[in-house]
Amino acid sequence: MAEERPGTWFGFGFCGFGQALGSGRGLQVHSPEPLRGPEADADICRVSASWSYTAFLSRAGQVLLSGSVDGAAGGCRDAWASEALLVVLRDGQGPGPGAELQAWDPGSALRGEPLWTQTVVPDADLGDRPGSEAQNQTLPLLPCARAYVSPRPPLHRPLAPELRARRLELGAEHVLLLDEAGQVFSWGGGRHGQLGHGTLEAELQPRLLEALQGLRMAEVAAGGWHSVCVSETGDVYIWGWNESGQLALPCRRLAEEGQPVAGDAAGLDEDGSAGSRAAGAVDGAPAPFIAVQPFPALLDLPRGSDAVKASCGSRHTAVVTGTGELYTWGWGKYGQLGHEEAASRDRPCRVEYFVHKQLQVVAVSCGPWNTYVYAVGREGS
Repeated sequence: MAEERPGTWFGFGFCGFGQALGSGRGLQVHSPEPLRGPEADADICRVSASWSYTAFLSRAGQVLLSGSVDGAAGGCRDAWASEALLVVLRDGQGPGPGAELQAWDPGSALRGEPLWTQTVVPDADLGDRPGSEAQNQTLPLLPCARAYVSPRPPLHRPLAPELRARRLELGAEHVLLLDEAGQVFSWGGGRHGQLGHGTLEAELQPRLLEALQGLRMAEVAAGGWHSVCVSETGDVYIWGWNESGQLALPCRRLAEEGQPVAGDAAGLDEDGSAGSRAAGAVDGAPAPFIAVQPFPALLDLPRGSDAVKASCGSRHTAVVTGTGELYTWGWGKYGQLGHEEAASRDRPCRVEYFVHKQLQVVAVSCGPWNTYVYAVGREGS
């Protein structure tokens, strides 16, 4: 959820289905633009973007759909969008703290009857434990923290009782879970190294990421086939598929296109903006291109910045720093990196729009091919 301090939502990237994304001109927006239309006036607190549509949740409990479907519904606590399902958590019909989980065909635009419903009750024991973040849990993790929603059958999937989930993220083929102790578990498909266990094998059950043991994590994010987590001390760890530079590691495809590669330190200015040196070899040595990174790799952000939030698209990555700056990298064909162009990048680059406008980025939410950002004015600006 975005913080209470008044601010504005911005969007950039793919909007070929008419999703609210800044001005929404044409098929793409290359630079951050404030949301326009009904969504701009709805006091949005959460954005969940799928490929062809976006679900906006307002603080008043209204879900607004924009894109290939256009609809709205009230009495909502949360919403999660995917191409297969639109999942909405709504206020329960009876007394008590229970809520009703509804799964809709996205094409229904929240009209008619949902595909299925289920009553969910928050886990009282979970919410009472010291340091619990039960109130901050969001879909696809259910309020009970002992089950989650999947876009593929079975739609309702229980979690083992010993897993005290704080956050859960779904990639195209894998799942990431952050527990209350700051440990990360992963399972599902692993053919692109997205599970982080050092192999390309699938895991049928949640498996602890041993490479991160002893490090308390605060955030996890799942891309299409890559994964990111942020530690409580602000370090970024990243692993999986690097086909478009989404790991901020040297990418062969981008080097062949003549773009600066991550290993080229001379091509990177202090603030993460592009330098003038061409891509390719460093001091005559071949660039160490990385296609798959099956272990978590520590990523250093420019200027020694500490990260506080992360989000992943299908093949791009976005990180918010403790000082409210936004860095993006990876696939940029539709402008989803926000750098006023459609180029891809395999190293963290600061989105200068928010710096120039003296805005502090508070939250970021990536769709598969686009990016939404919540920002507030910097104090004293």
